[in-house]
Amino acid sequence: MTSARTRERLVQRLVDNGISNLQILDRIRSVPRHLFVDEALQSRAYEDSALPIGYGQTISQPYIVALMTQALLDGVN
Repeated sequence: MTSARTRERLVQRLVDNGISNLQILDRIRSVPRHLFVDEALQSRAYEDSALPIGYGQTISQPYIVALMTQALLDGVN
């Protein structure tokens, strides 16, 4: 579930939902999300959803991270 194809599907979903900044898409493509979640959840690591990482915390939904980052960068440019 950590293949390049799986990561690419996540990136394509972000593009389909309006994320267009190539730097953001490349960074998200390169992050090994499966390393940040419990082994039992690794098969869901590249879904577009927040996942628990312990201590009452979650790893954020990729779309929200991309959207906020894109908004910040658009404001700078």
